[in-house]
This record gives sequence, C-alpha cells and structure tokens, in this order.
Amino acid sequence: DQVVLLDTTREATLEWTRYPYGPQAQTPGWVEESFTDFVKGINWRSYVVCDVAYHNVNNWLWSPFIDRGSANRLYIEIQFTIRDCSLFPGNALSCKETFSLLFYEFDAATREPPPWQTDSYRLIARIAAGEGRFNQNSDVDINTEVKSIAVNKKGVYFAFRDQGACISVLAVKVYYITCPAVTENFAHFNETPTGREITIIEKQNGTCVDNAEPYETPTYLCKGDGKWTILTGGCRCKAGYEPNYTNKTCTECPLGTFKSPEVTKCTPCPPNSNASKTGSPFCKCASGFYRHPNDGRHMPCYSPPAAPTNLTLLFVDQTSAIISWSAPAKNESFSSETNSKIYHSDIVYKIKCNICSPNVVYNPSTDTFNETKITLTNLEPVTTYTVQIHAINSVSHINEFKRHSNESSLVAVSDIVFSNTSLLNIPLDLNEVKTGQAEIVFTTESVLLSTVFNLRILAITNKDADLEWDKPVQSDFPLEFYEVRWFPKVELDAINKSALNTKETKAHIVGLLENTEYGFQVRCKTNNGFGSYSNMIYAQTLQSVGSVYDDSVQIR
Repeated sequence: DQVVLLDTTREATLEWTRYPYGPQAQTPGWVEESFTDFVKGINWRSYVVCDVAYHNVNNWLWSPFIDRGSANRLYIEIQFTIRDCSLFPGNALSCKETFSLLFYEFDAATREPPPWQTDSYRLIARIAAGEGRFNQNSDVDINTEVKSIAVNKKGVYFAFRDQGACISVLAVKVYYITCPAVTENFAHFNETPTGREITIIEKQNGTCVDNAEPYETPTYLCKGDGKWTILTGGCRCKAGYEPNYTNKTCTECPLGTFKSPEVTKCTPCPPNSNASKTGSPFCKCASGFYRHPNDGRHMPCYSPPAAPTNLTLLFVDQTSAIISWSAPAKNESFSSETNSKIYHSDIVYKIKCNICSPNVVYNPSTDTFNETKITLTNLEPVTTYTVQIHAINSVSHINEFKRHSNESSLVAVSDIVFSNTSLLNIPLDLNEVKTGQAEIVFTTESVLLSTVFNLRILAITNKDADLEWDKPVQSDFPLEFYEVRWFPKVELDAINKSALNTKETKAHIVGLLENTEYGFQVRCKTNNGFGSYSNMIYAQTLQSVGSVYDDSVQIR
C-alpha cells in the first residue's frame, strides 16, 4: 500500500519556493501554471521553465517541507515533459535535456523558506526524458520517473534544479510503501512501513484477535515491496470460543454448547451435562453425575453404579459361605453400547460385614476386586451374618466439592483418589464414596458331633488317589453319606469345586493333575445336616515318565 504525503494533482495552488524569483531575477525561472488535458480530464497545477536563451542558468524549485511520519524510505514520482533542443535552432545558448533532483533532510518544519545552502542538498538523480522529448508543438510525451531515498530525520525538502532545459514538471507525488494491516492465524498485524533499504525486511509482531490467545508468538516479515512473507506462530481461540476462519474471528459458543481444548468447534454438551451460559469452556455435569478425572471435557458425565443384582448364597456350612452376584444393570447415563462396556469394565466391588470377626478370611482377599463371587471362611457356627456387596466405579469417589473443583479446571485435580488407572486393591472408606449396594442375610449351620477321624491316603499315582477314614466316634443323628472334597493346594478358591458322595468309608478319586499337591477333606451328612470337615491332609500326585524324559531318548 502507498501512504501519500504529497500529491500536487490534488492541490488548487502550489506556491513553492523558487530561485531566482522577482523583478531582480536575471532569468524568468520556474513559473507556476495549469496543465490541462480535457480528453484525459486533467487540470493540474504545474511548474515550467524554459530559459534556454540565457547563459549560466541556475533555477531552483523547492517542495514544501514533507513530514515523513513513520516512513523509513520515501518515494517521489515525477511526471514531466522536456523539449528537444532541436526546437531552438540558433536561439538556444545553454539548451540541455536533463534536470537534477535533490533532497535535504531536516529535523524541524518551519514556515521559513527551505535552507538555501545548495551544497547541503544531496543529489538523488540527474533525470532525462526516458519516454522521449517532444520536438513539435503538437506532440507531447509525458515522462514518469520514480526515485526513492532512505530517511531518518523528521522530514525532507525536495529540490528541482534546472541548468538550461525546457521542462514542465506536471505532477509530483511523494509517498512511502507499507505492508497493509492484515489478520492471519487469528493474529492482527498493523500496517508496517517498509525498511530504510529495499532489501531490508521489517519484522512485525502480531496481537491476538479478541478472545484468542497465542500458542506461539505471531510474527510476520514485511518486504521492501510492501508484501508480507514468512508467517510464524499465531493464536488460537480461547476455550468457549469457536474459530471463524472466513472472518478470522473467535465467536462465543451459544447456550447448550461448549468448546474445550479437546474439540475444534462449539459442540453440544455430552450426555448428562449442560452449559447454562454462552462462551462455556466445558459443560457442567447434571446433579448426581460426575466426570472421570482423566476424561476430557468432551466426555460424558457418569453416575455411580447401581446395586449388584442376583445376590445369591451358593454355599454355607458351620464356618464358611460362598456368595455370588451379577454386575449392576446398565446405567442410564450411558447412551451407547461402547460407553456401557466402559462403564462395566470400570466397576470393582467391596464387601462389608459388620459382625465378622477379624479372624474371618475373605477370598478374594484384596480391599477391592472385580470378581463376582467371594468366599468367607472362619465364620462362627449358628450365627446370622448380614453382608453388603458395594459396586464402585471411578466417579464413586467424587464428592460435590471435588466435582466443582474438577469442573472449573481444564485438567484433572491432583487430590482425587482414583486419578491413576486401576481401581483394584485400593483401600477406601465406604462412608466417603457413592456406591450401589446389595445385601444378603444368612445363618451358618450348627456344629454336629459327627466328625470323621483318621483320614489317610492309601495310594496315589499321577492321576488317581485312594482315601480311607474312620467312622465318627459319636453321632447325634443317623449317617446318610460321606462327602469328600479335594482341590489343588495353590487354588484355595477352588475348595468346593471337586467333591463326591459315598456311603463307604473309602473313596477312589480320579482325574487329578500330575505332579500337583492336593488337599483332601471328608465330612459326614446326617438327616440334621452336615458335620464338620475332617482335618486337611495333603498329598502330591506323581510325575509320569513321559514328562520327565524326552521322547527322543531311548530307555533300555
């Protein structure tokens, strides 16, 4: 772009300073007159000089003081004509076909004429008629010449020096070039004057548009020809504002939508959340729903899980019980099958038994676990137990204070218990979390005096075992049968997986794993219930020869 400081075509009168001038002048010198071309719609004030009939011509014409403003380099465009010296045969004493353009920088503009010290003026160029000189009165060639100078003082005077030519200075324009004000990458760059030299590049820092913030300092380089080049950095719309790439502005998100760093435009609130004001950076979870601390603001809000279902007592005797259940029903906070799966895999369980003694053993034994079955041992006989199974997920722990703290920040708060990965084996106080709970009540059986004694292993192979035992010494009720159970010693949770019933005081057990230590127990069944299990005995199955020796080895 051009910023024009002087344009004589727009002036009604010029009245520039001239030398020589007045009645004492030895030559007519520069004369102000109008240049008119009705065909082209031109009516300019101009200066002419044609002192070719005089010796030692030295005519000066000064422009007014031109304040450079913010310019580093000024351009001057001159439109002029020059008569060919052949038009003055025999009459021209000092005919020339050039004139000089000079300038003088000054730090203060005054109403006084420009400085007269001609030696202080610096030559810009000696200008000739590049488009041609006219040699007939009807043929006029208008020449245009553009020159430029570097400036650093407040302003400048331009001077035209004639030394015997026939010249018409038709129009003078003084301007400087700028790179125009632009907005790129949501950063605004002000109009920037080009450098003092054409080859110098001016670096301009940009400022973010309203409701934007820099991701890297925006800079643009302004070339000497007034064109921008090499844009680096820029700004991005703040949270709660959407980029308008056409207008290069940041638009406030309407009600019911949000824009967080995870999304590129204003987006409807995810399930179970809402935005009650415009320009929201996130949507607030509805009452009773919470956002996982590790989830982005574009993720749904979840509620704590419902109660486990199908709570069932699988087994109970005098000292142990096995309880099973199913995962909570699908939660209404999940609108898709994918979210439902995420919800269920996130759930862990915790057991609560108020009257259980410290001696009771739980399996699984961790504080929280994801199995849907638990075994309790070392219970008291003939005792009624109330057991609660609590379902917990990763938003169960969020209380109202933490909920609002978490939602007011674009990153997860650091003091939330479950801000890492797994919820397994995490000690927690059930009074501090929101859970879904189910309850079951059962009573352990009474202890019978019908106890089997002297359980022993008669024989054991790699897959089979023969057991024998003695009848109870005393039985309060008639015996119906004996129950034998066995399990690998390392799999305590499989204690009731394998069992057989027999009316004899011996049993043949098959299908054992080789080279595995097993535990064996026997109890009797009367018409009043089961007696206590015998003491546990252990024995290890043998290892087959084929598993010891390689098949390629020959045995002799």
